[in-house]
Amino acid sequence: MDYGVLFAILGAAFATVFAGIGSAKGVGSSAQAAMGVLSEDSSMFGKMLVLTLLPGTQGLYGFIVGFLIMINCGVLGGDMPTFMQGLSFLGASLAIGIGGMISGFAQGRAAVAGITMCAKDEKNFSKAMVSITLVEIYALLSFIVSLLIVISIPALKI
Repeated sequence: MDYGVLFAILGAAFATVFAGIGSAKGVGSSAQAAMGVLSEDSSMFGKMLVLTLLPGTQGLYGFIVGFLIMINCGVLGGDMPTFMQGLSFLGASLAIGIGGMISGFAQGRAAVAGITMCAKDEKNFSKAMVSITLVEIYALLSFIVSLLIVISIPALKI
């Protein structure tokens, strides 16, 4: 049995699950804070929705990387990876998996703080958005690294 596909599938799972855990925790925390604000002032729904959704992007990034791995490892198309290519897919998944999980947690905490700030004064919405979005940069960097590695692995002759 060639273990390359096993490692590639593990990589797809790691990217999706770990980044998804970060997003679920981040969105869950921010949704709890937003529900508290909305119980007092339902007119802030749109702003609360935006601030709550921001930590959800990490899960999307992890899903994209996982999907691309499955396309390139013979599960949804492409050729079966060699052992080393499978390990490379697994390694590539760790960037968005771990980076997405940690940034999802951090972005959720930032979103809770931004929601609290907006609850006190609605004019602080743009300041909250900027602060929460700063955390997104690190999720994007993790995503880009994983993406670049994943799309280059099939061309590697290892």
